[in-house]
Amino acid sequence: MPSPHTELLTLRDLLRWSISRFHAAGLVFGHGSDNAWDEAAYLLLHGLHLPPDTLDPFLDARLLERERQRCVDLIHERINTRKPAAYLTGEAWLQGERFLVDERVIVPRSPISELLAEGLAPWIDDPDAIGHVLDLCTGSGCLAILAAQAFAQAAVDAVDVSADALAVARANIELHGLQARVQALRSDLLAQVPQERRYDLIICNPPYVNERSMQALPPEYRHEPRLALAGGADGMDLVRRILAEAPGLMAPEGLLVLEIGHERVHFEAAFPGLEPIWLDTAATTDQILLLRRAQLAS
Repeated sequence: MPSPHTELLTLRDLLRWSISRFHAAGLVFGHGSDNAWDEAAYLLLHGLHLPPDTLDPFLDARLLERERQRCVDLIHERINTRKPAAYLTGEAWLQGERFLVDERVIVPRSPISELLAEGLAPWIDDPDAIGHVLDLCTGSGCLAILAAQAFAQAAVDAVDVSADALAVARANIELHGLQARVQALRSDLLAQVPQERRYDLIICNPPYVNERSMQALPPEYRHEPRLALAGGADGMDLVRRILAEAPGLMAPEGLLVLEIGHERVHFEAAFPGLEPIWLDTAATTDQILLLRRAQLAS
């Protein structure tokens, strides 16, 4: 008896079938796409060895049997394992840039990337005046790389406590040809960072998920390293350390850009005396804050 998938003749057919299967399986999205259509399109284009932004020209193209089977297998793997799509393809895209990923790092998705694409304007007037940048809790190194692209004169330190994560970060630094300007360093937050450093900008997407939320994470998020997500009872365990230690490594006019996700209530309860600037992006509000060194050192 022939496989029912042989009735899926075109990419359009396969896309519709994939979306239906995703909805029926109750998948959760949020690792580069937030809906079944985008996720299915990404996986199918990857399976067909097509660029991720070329869906429309090929929608009515008929598939070879081996192409169809490869795509069907990929869709089934997404459903059966509940792994984020990036772990199945070994890559993720952020601000139009490709990054290598696997389960040693969280999937790149930080909205800080949107701010870096704009050179952190208007908070940074002259991108060429930024000499030293720290990407703390770098994971895959994606934000460090985007920072190096945004600030062409800057030396960037990509810091993480995880040796596994740093191996991925180094692969991405090499992929983007930035070995001369981006250095991967292993450190427990700021403890092992050379103390003579003075950063004009620190960016950080730390573990900030509170424990109650950790217990409720969907399966997709449980494939990511707990070390990169869990922030303690109120999500602020590492944030407390970062805010206490960062001023000693910041230039006099240095800036700290910190992502805290949906933890604004917990942040304000933990730091009632701080008045950060909240930075919105196209997709987020109240998730990223900016602090000046003077605020942290006072």
